[in-house]
Amino acid sequence: MQQRLSLHPIEHLPPEWRPASVTDGYAVQAELNRLLIDAGMGEPVGHKIGCTTPVMQAFVNIDQPCAGRIFSKTVMHRRGSVPAHGFVRLGIECEIAVRLGSDLPPRAEAYERDEVGAAVSEVMAAIELVDERYQDFHALGVPTLIADDFFNAGCVLGEPVSDWRGLDLAALRGRTWINGVQVASGLGELVMGHPLNALAWLADAQHQHKMPGLKAGDFIMLGSLVETQWLKAGDRVRIAIDGLGEASLDFGA
Repeated sequence: MQQRLSLHPIEHLPPEWRPASVTDGYAVQAELNRLLIDAGMGEPVGHKIGCTTPVMQAFVNIDQPCAGRIFSKTVMHRRGSVPAHGFVRLGIECEIAVRLGSDLPPRAEAYERDEVGAAVSEVMAAIELVDERYQDFHALGVPTLIADDFFNAGCVLGEPVSDWRGLDLAALRGRTWINGVQVASGLGELVMGHPLNALAWLADAQHQHKMPGLKAGDFIMLGSLVETQWLKAGDRVRIAIDGLGEASLDFGA
């Protein structure tokens, strides 16, 4: 925790210090998050899912989705601003986010896409902030990255859309601009074939990895439609997703 809060890059850890399995990684994450709450990060109010698209799995060389929590003090709305000194190496991702209107409790039976979709009250365009706070994340391994909330450093949530059910989320295109130049675009179908498949995966992971379930009011970042874009101080970012609107971020000097 101290390395994360002090922005000291997390170095190589000996095997005996690392969680041995993905399930162990989520158990360590839960304990770390309790310490982060005590350190003033606010309550966990959202979830992030990483590596839900082929481009991101290739980018980080991880072949499975991974989840983390998002804390209230790191959530911004519509237009965010953060200082350069607050990160080791800041990147941003263009994502579809959903907010739950009802619980999705842990259970042994797999959730279907339509079932988790029925629990969604709002959909938003969103920017995930990710921080490469590791000297060599490949060397740390997936369970350790999960234990550290899998790169998450906050988010910017766009205007919520409550009448989203007429939208084909898989067909929506997201675009990213940095300093007015479009740098990336991708379709919703890249997220596990359909963005709500990622939500179903997270709901199923709650039982598989002994987590407490997804609660009404939680929001979930479903995974980046494009490759992570790394920022330099002074950059201005805008993302837009068809039918969902946009969000922006100023990365201060």
